[in-house]
Amino acid sequence: MPTLRSATASASPAATPSPAAASTPRSVKRRLTPGRAGESPKASRHTSPHRSPHAGAGTACTPKLLSASPKSSRKRLYGDLVAAEKPKWNPRDPAQMRAVKEALHVATVPSCELVCRDNEQRRVFEFCKACIEQEKAGSLYICGCPGTGKTLSVNKVKESLGRWADEMGMETPDSLAINCTNLANTSEIFSKILGQFQNRKKGSSKLSPLQQLQSMFSNEESAPRRMMLVIVDEMDYLITRDRAVLHDLFMLTTCPYSRCILIGIANAIDLADRFLPKLESLNCKPFAVTFRAYSKDQISDIIKHRLKVLEYDVFEPLALEFCARKVAAATGDMRKALGVCRSAVEVLETRLQDSDQELGIVTFDHMDIALSKAFKSPIVDSILCLPQHQQMVLCALANTFQHCKKKATTLGELNKSYIEICRSTQVPAVGMLEFSNMCMVLSDQGFMKLGQSKEDKLRRVTLQIDISDIGFAFKGNRFFQKCLKQPRC
Repeated sequence: MPTLRSATASASPAATPSPAAASTPRSVKRRLTPGRAGESPKASRHTSPHRSPHAGAGTACTPKLLSASPKSSRKRLYGDLVAAEKPKWNPRDPAQMRAVKEALHVATVPSCELVCRDNEQRRVFEFCKACIEQEKAGSLYICGCPGTGKTLSVNKVKESLGRWADEMGMETPDSLAINCTNLANTSEIFSKILGQFQNRKKGSSKLSPLQQLQSMFSNEESAPRRMMLVIVDEMDYLITRDRAVLHDLFMLTTCPYSRCILIGIANAIDLADRFLPKLESLNCKPFAVTFRAYSKDQISDIIKHRLKVLEYDVFEPLALEFCARKVAAATGDMRKALGVCRSAVEVLETRLQDSDQELGIVTFDHMDIALSKAFKSPIVDSILCLPQHQQMVLCALANTFQHCKKKATTLGELNKSYIEICRSTQVPAVGMLEFSNMCMVLSDQGFMKLGQSKEDKLRRVTLQIDISDIGFAFKGNRFFQKCLKQPRC
């Protein structure tokens, strides 16, 4: 049978069919000439879209394809490969609005895997898995800023450990989760752990819960046979002056017959530096895992992952990127990002209620309002209550430190910047004495700090508030936006 290439090469409108072409089976000819008259539409629908229009035995198929509309040709050629367009979101539908808010709620736990924390979860899982296989106690310390997925990751690891133990035919470890914010006092944590072994033989009532645990884990007969995963969340609350509770808790894993896998979770990054050296000297230094703040890409991916359960688009891509960038630059707190997204949805909902606006999605403007509310501080309200000239002094300070990247300036240089702003806005400037008094008032209110000098103009000036607070305060005010745009240095 001839190859497809030889059959194609021999086909020409002006030439007579060659012997090779004449011997070509009908099935091959049918594939080569999808536009022949009399061929059923069903057969032409299966023609490969990647084949050249000159590959057939004739050019009769070309007008048929060119005459069709682009949309119909795409559907006919690619069939099911064309992705169906998503249905539009209806913000006026209470059920859809409720589904969006639930997907963005911090209490909603993703049903599938947790994205962007694969490496951290793998390290925690491998540590716990090694302890279970060796039937050996161990301690793990997890630290990171708030909203970085520490508790959620540990809970996912706990579920993975249960599935792994079932697959391996091993005994599933018991688990105990303790939130230290719910403890009446720090030493109550030992009572919580002891309560898990109440079916065991109890020690003397004269012993404290800690002493009973130490006695239990030091005796082979009274020691538990099953491993137990103890998750201590918000461990920062266990920090006392002598840190005795914290040290005693980790030392439980060093007892000869202890079966505790202790996982401590804390928000303080420097907590490890403060108490790990002492634990190392006590021979109970925990394995540490740090959860870094989320980046803008991670925040965007997590929000998109949560919204996958919906069949419609809720956010404009630019609005979602704006939220991710702002939160990542400020804190990297995923809970903050989810709260901002919910707030932006509520802004859209309010606008739809107050007007007859057409249906739409959350735009950049909606997200901008939500971010302004989320990051607005009491300092912003204080700035807005200042007199106009004092506000212009703050604008001069912001321009000086933002554009020149300085940490300090002098009162004389600040006065020059202030006079330039007054000229550009056509507002009469005050004299040097009154300007110095205004700066003293701003210093007393904590906006800036003035140093000491024999000459007033040489007094050192440093900004005591965040420059972004000044920008937030004057956002939307054209007069002060013009002041802040003035180049300095």
